[in-house]
Amino acid sequence: MMAHPMMNTSNKTESPAGQLSAPARVSAVNLPAILREKDNVKRILVIKLRHFGDVLLTTPLLNTLKANYPQAKIDVLLYGGTQDMLRENKTVNHAFIVDRGLKHAGLTAQISGEKVLFNALKEHHYDLILNLSDQWRAAAYCRLLKPGFSIGFHYPKRDTWLWRYCHSTLVDIPNAAERHTVLNNLDILAPLQLTNISTDVTMAYGPHDIERVKQLCQQRNIADYILIQPSARWKFKTWASESFSQLINHLTEQGETVLLTGGKDNAELDYIADIIAGCAQPEKVINLSGLLALPELAVLIDNAKLFIGVDSVAMHMAAALQTPAVVLFGPSNLNQWHPWQAPHTLLWAGHYRTLPHPNEIDTDTTDRYLNAIPVDDVIDAVDAWRIQSQ
Repeated sequence: MMAHPMMNTSNKTESPAGQLSAPARVSAVNLPAILREKDNVKRILVIKLRHFGDVLLTTPLLNTLKANYPQAKIDVLLYGGTQDMLRENKTVNHAFIVDRGLKHAGLTAQISGEKVLFNALKEHHYDLILNLSDQWRAAAYCRLLKPGFSIGFHYPKRDTWLWRYCHSTLVDIPNAAERHTVLNNLDILAPLQLTNISTDVTMAYGPHDIERVKQLCQQRNIADYILIQPSARWKFKTWASESFSQLINHLTEQGETVLLTGGKDNAELDYIADIIAGCAQPEKVINLSGLLALPELAVLIDNAKLFIGVDSVAMHMAAALQTPAVVLFGPSNLNQWHPWQAPHTLLWAGHYRTLPHPNEIDTDTTDRYLNAIPVDDVIDAVDAWRIQSQ
């Protein structure tokens, strides 16, 4: 198999020492008295209005806050649906939800929904708000909720007096594209000068998730398995269905049981159906796509012999759970989004073909960049992990 500098099979991909505070730039900040005495901090709000994987990668920040402010209640403000990533996370007191569906429900419903959310947040009188988002909505909350102190990022596209006015202080991250998202998130803590920093991503699940998965496994006689999540939010992040079929055929010929997982979207379900249609031994392929909540998927990933997937939230879940993984990666920024501190082998499409710059990707494209990755190379990577686990 062709080697690439970003391919990694070590248990820890980065050493966090010396990387947490130096890259972030922030002017000298006079913290209010309440933040200088950590025991006085009672309420913290973290805002992350992004996708599932982005929310999961905030958990090192949440863990760090809890370690430094153990008595504080930490709330989060997220897009609806993404709260499943933190449903069982014990550091989170409450998840407030931005319902993006309201924008299609008419102006009256939208105003009413915004008012309810704002009033609910205002009741908590936050001592500290950390804004990890670049949306104006998030900045407005930092100002209008009147916290004791608020911190945001200095984004080039938000280099305006109004963005600065909405936050108590801003943190510069001039080389964000060169560092992992986990470290970029932690940079927002620079003004607080915290000493106890966690870089561990946490994917939690509860007893009810374990019980639900146990029932599924009993019903389908699932015991020893390799889990494959072939799908992603965008088609350009996926591999051809026939390529996955060939990989699965190799695995089932070797006596492996394969679990296929994915979301409920019709296009996603059709894609997985196409994969199964190309399988020579479909009886050894168990399709659980569309049937699992994210914490339930976490249970299955946690107990898998091996995870195989693409650049998706499931990939980040496997990394958080320290499940060995083979990952197919396309034009997303490798520095920011590769599996974090986890055992994995990464095959990058850019080693086989020219890829667009991460900032120039057309998310509506039908081009599957991962198709440049040969099936034989993926099989070699998978077999290397299978041999290692024997």
